Amino acid sequence: MSPVQHDTTKTDTAPADTAPADWRQWRAARAEALTAPWGPLSVTGTYWLDDYPDGLLPDIPGRWRAAGEHVSLTRGAGLLVRGRPYAGETPLAADTGPAGRAQVAHRRRRLAVLEREGAWAVRVHDPDAPARRAFPGLEVSPWAARWAVEGRFAPYESERTVRVPNADGRARGLVLGGELRFYVDGLAYALHAGVQPDGGLLAVFADATSGVGSHRFRFLPTPAPAPDGAVPVDFNRAVLPPCALSPHFLCPFPPPGNTLALAVAAGERRLVRTGGE
Repeated sequence: MSPVQHDTTKTDTAPADTAPADWRQWRAARAEALTAPWGPLSVTGTYWLDDYPDGLLPDIPGRWRAAGEHVSLTRGAGLLVRGRPYAGETPLAADTGPAGRAQVAHRRRRLAVLEREGAWAVRVHDPDAPARRAFPGLEVSPWAARWAVEGRFAPYESERTVRVPNADGRARGLVLGGELRFYVDGLAYALHAGVQPDGGLLAVFADATSGVGSHRFRFLPTPAPAPDGAVPVDFNRAVLPPCALSPHFLCPFPPPGNTLALAVAAGERRLVRTGGE
C-alpha cells in the first residue's frame, strides 16, 4: 500500500496544463452544478413524514401525509403545485428530476418529495441557504494519468441488495449490479458497483486517504460499459458524496469490500479547510 498523500490543491478547478480538455470542461460543469440555486448546497432539511404524525413540517406550509403510493398534501398557503396555486388536497408522487423542477414550490424554495423503502420525506432546497452562501470550495487534485485506467465490468447474474449504513444513521438497501475491476501500478483491484438508469456505473468507495486527506468516502461514476464490459475507470472524476456538502442528505456508506488498500490522491478530496484548520 502506498503512503497516504495529502492534497494541497485548494481550488475547485485545479490547474493542470496536461489535463484533458474534457476533464476541465467536466470540472467547470461540476462546479456550476454544486453552486446552482437548487443544487446540493441549497438543502436545509430532510423531513421524514413518519416523524411528524400531524403532517405539519417545520417552517413548511401545508399538511403532508404518507398515503400508500403517494404523499397527500392539503392546505398550504403560498404553495405552488406544478407551477399553479391549488386548493383542497393533491396527491404527490416522488420527485425524480432536478430539484429545480420539483412539483412543489414555496417562494424561492423547492420542496422535493422523496421515497426510500416505503418511507416518505420532504427535502427543502433554498437558494438562500447559509451553506450555499458560505461555500469555501473544494480541494481537488490536479489531473494525473496514473488515475485514469481501463477497467472491466463483470455483472452479477442478478442484482444484489446489501444493507449498509447511511449518513443519517439509518441502514438501507444498496443495489449492486456487478464488480468493477481494474489495475493501478500493476496491481489488481475491484469495487462493487451499482448500475445507474443511464447504464453508467456508480461505486461508493473508501481508500487509504479516507478521513485523512479526503472525506471518509467518495463516489466514483463511470460511463456505461461497452458490450464486452470494457469501461474507463477515472479516479480524477471521483466526487464527494452530497452528505459531505450538507448534513441533510442520506448517502450510503461503502459496501463491504469497497475499501481500497490504495491511497487514491485524485479527484475531489474534501471541502477547503478554513479558519486555520
